[in-house]
Amino acid sequence: MGVADGIRKRGFRAWHERKLLLSFGWMVLLLLCGVAAFAALETLITSSDWTRLATSALLIAASGAVGIVALHRFLTGLALAQIAAGQAMCARCETFGRLNVVAEDRDETWLRVRCGGCAHEWIMELSREPPAPQDRSK
Repeated sequence: MGVADGIRKRGFRAWHERKLLLSFGWMVLLLLCGVAAFAALETLITSSDWTRLATSALLIAASGAVGIVALHRFLTGLALAQIAAGQAMCARCETFGRLNVVAEDRDETWLRVRCGGCAHEWIMELSREPPAPQDRSK
């Protein structure tokens, strides 16, 4: 499910919360892979049986591969949630997260959203860094 479909189905705030929870689930998996790799490394160092050596080496390789995937998913999910949250406030009424998706790019590099409070529309760009906060004191 893409970003636009997730926001349409759950609303922005629930989508954002779910994205963060899933991202941190990948981080927990990454930590578990690290623990498994270190446990297998200890067995590799202390064992002299060739079957345990092979099993430990295979476990280290598998933990590393799964850990790399988990790290990638954690970082991309966290970055997407941060970029979207940085652009989820309406510039007109300053309402955060009450938005509806009006249109989206096929590659989901941007979304056109409408504020649920005042119907103001703007574009959320999902493929770049969030914009710098604007000084509202003027």
